[in-house]
Amino acid sequence: MSSLPKTVKTSTKVRFQDCDPFNHLNNSKYLDYFTNAREDQISENYNLDIYKYTKQTGNSWVVGSHQIAYLKPAILMEEVVIDSQLLEYSDKTIQVELRMWDKNQTQLKAVLWSTFVHFNIRSGKATSHEQKLITLFKEIKNPLEVKSFEKRIEQLKSNLKKANN
Repeated sequence: MSSLPKTVKTSTKVRFQDCDPFNHLNNSKYLDYFTNAREDQISENYNLDIYKYTKQTGNSWVVGSHQIAYLKPAILMEEVVIDSQLLEYSDKTIQVELRMWDKNQTQLKAVLWSTFVHFNIRSGKATSHEQKLITLFKEIKNPLEVKSFEKRIEQLKSNLKKANN
């Protein structure tokens, strides 16, 4: 039985400098909030400090792709909850889903699927994950039944609609 959580979450506040003139979180800032939350989550829950890891190994992850859906605006000074999970991994990549919610986790604000490529800074090339990482990934992987981003958004909306009725 796994002792590590498969879904992890953190809370943060939407800050003034990150908002547009309508007091909504600027669409580009969602990526910052998601990235910062995931960095904190893997450090706190999986004891993986990516900066120490990079310094020690010369390896890190770079963004290969993002798919994002903006569903409801996050508002200035609103407390939001960001949860995430590892969907898939391969020899050189990981795919993560991140969701931003209101503080009660009843209103879904945005969903992000990110694919990260394991990259060696010294060689400038993609590189294989070490066995230690593969072991971690096996323990925390939390795949979805749906395999397309669009179907996942439909699924989440449907689940929320059922829960709110």
